[in-house]
Amino acid sequence: MWYASMKKLPMAGFLSTHSQTDIFWSMEYFKEILLQNEVIKEILYRAPSLEMKNWYLTAGCLAQTIWNHKHRYDLNYGIGDYDLVYFDDSDLSYEAEDKFIKKSKKIFGDISIEIRNQARVHLWYEKHFGFPIDPFLSIEDAISQYPTTATAVGVRLENDELKIYAPYRLNDLMQLVVRPNKKKITEDIYMKKVEKWIHIWPMLKVVPWQ
Repeated sequence: MWYASMKKLPMAGFLSTHSQTDIFWSMEYFKEILLQNEVIKEILYRAPSLEMKNWYLTAGCLAQTIWNHKHRYDLNYGIGDYDLVYFDDSDLSYEAEDKFIKKSKKIFGDISIEIRNQARVHLWYEKHFGFPIDPFLSIEDAISQYPTTATAVGVRLENDELKIYAPYRLNDLMQLVVRPNKKKITEDIYMKKVEKWIHIWPMLKVVPWQ
């Protein structure tokens, strides 16, 4: 299932047949590569047992799986951890988040998982990055503000079907383009990520900050 922000992607009726075809095949190619990664597949099947609200597997592990495929690397090469995010603004305490973290260690004991409630990111963001941010309004709002267009993607299983949220579509990701998403990051944060990534995945096409 293709799911995209209506602000970023026009309704299908307003897309040309060619555009709709491109989107479909881009989505299918993405899914095909992603599900070849046995770790990601295992995470997607185990994640529902956490019973987290509005969850997605997101960000670097998805983009880096595609980059690895394009570089002909092992699909898990260079992936430090796997980000499982959810959104629950009814309880912003760390204790509530920590319950899922502890539960995840039992469910994903053999996989490095990082769990974060995106509803409480604004509580620690300034201490970590040096400037405050407004609270995210939803899980999709959070993903849409990830630091690059290629990593602003989330996936989850719903009734054995892969649901994809990609507010900037998949073009940049599938074409190895790293483009800054300036909503919540600085040039310094972007450049540090780029410098790290380019050494691991040299075929990346980096779009300058300016």
